[in-house]
Amino acid sequence: MRDTVAPAVERAARILWDFHLIYDELTPADLIIGLGSYDLRVADRCADLFHQALAPKILFTGKAGNWTSNLYQTSEAEAFAERAIAAGVPADAIIIEPEATNIGENIRFARAMADAAVRSVIIVTKPQTQRRAFATAKAQWPEINAAVTAPLHGFEEQPLTAYPLERLINEMVGDIQRIIDYPAKSFQIAQDIPASVRDAYRFLVSEGYDHHL
Repeated sequence: MRDTVAPAVERAARILWDFHLIYDELTPADLIIGLGSYDLRVADRCADLFHQALAPKILFTGKAGNWTSNLYQTSEAEAFAERAIAAGVPADAIIIEPEATNIGENIRFARAMADAAVRSVIIVTKPQTQRRAFATAKAQWPEINAAVTAPLHGFEEQPLTAYPLERLINEMVGDIQRIIDYPAKSFQIAQDIPASVRDAYRFLVSEGYDHHL
């Protein structure tokens, strides 16, 4: 599901989309961590990885954020857990962290709840928040071996009826600003941002895609 934007806006948005992707090669880990959001496909991806025996447990983290305050009757984590159980994940294989309201809290609160024996995790988030999740985990849980992945679909499939393309672009623009600004606050590690990405970011801000700054 998607709406329509000007061709120049779509080209710039695709540049940001490609930059935000990580999709690490996955190997068995101690724990899958699903970051709560408006996108239940993240829970589906966590369930798929569980069924592939890539980890024995899933920790879902999330209370509500900028886009989900009225989306679920429960916390994001509980909604994701319900979705995973419907996909065949046993309830006793799921841990729920229902208080985080942003990616930094997702990582910190998951770290606090994880068993002391956990040494490796697979972080599952939306495709366009992979880079932000990666940089946050490196800064706020540096001792963990963290791989990052997301649902396996492209730019065209990411917009949803409740979260159309315009919102997606605003989100990606906002996350570029956070990637630029947050290392100075120790929220994320610093990352190189190619000139093409900076140019696309500035163009989209000039076009009014600044609602998530």
